[in-house]
Amino acid sequence: MNKGKAFYEGKAKILYATDDPDLIIQYFKDDATAFNAQKRGTIQDKGIMNNKISEVLFKFLETEGVPTHFVQRLNDREMLVRRLEIIPVEVIVRNLIAGSLAKRLGLEEGGLLSRPILEHCYKSDSLGDPMINEFHIRALGWATDGELREIEALSFRVNALLKDFFDRRNLMLVDFKLEFGRHHGKVYLGDEICPDTCRLWEKGSLEKLDKDRFRRDLGKVEDAYQEVCRRVCG
Repeated sequence: MNKGKAFYEGKAKILYATDDPDLIIQYFKDDATAFNAQKRGTIQDKGIMNNKISEVLFKFLETEGVPTHFVQRLNDREMLVRRLEIIPVEVIVRNLIAGSLAKRLGLEEGGLLSRPILEHCYKSDSLGDPMINEFHIRALGWATDGELREIEALSFRVNALLKDFFDRRNLMLVDFKLEFGRHHGKVYLGDEICPDTCRLWEKGSLEKLDKDRFRRDLGKVEDAYQEVCRRVCG
């Protein structure tokens, strides 16, 4: 597989073409951003850890019947994935009250929800990823009714699987972000699954082991990522 030119660079990854139009290489960076890139920094070896964690979680989900863009991890920082036509909608699944949900509704962090909440946001850094609903998505043609139903079902399925996966590693899956795309007409889970995209709390102590340590200047950011990597990949 020959690595071609970079055609996209985001906050956490760089995407490279290959000599196969169906496949691309996803490179994981150490750059860290928060608050729609208003806060920037670096987390040492974050890209290496997120690449390894994402590999394990994508493989796990694939074994449970969830279609993902993952093909194989190539090296410490690169992953070969299917080339997706990204649906410009981020899906957020929440199990506990935290982050923007707590802020928007004036609720205390840590409260357990009676059932998972699914939210949609328009994928646009320049607009701050505004919250939208299914009516926006349909009216603007970002996804069909069938795709929306599939995305919802896959999102709740991923939540159930990952909650159990992390619970067995003494971690609470508080909430997380998913992205989906099309590949030859089929919907696949894309992007990455890691402490950048998931809120993970230690069971019992509720210690934060995710990017909130960077967002909120809690310190020991690298230690948190290393601990998650150890539990997921060890």
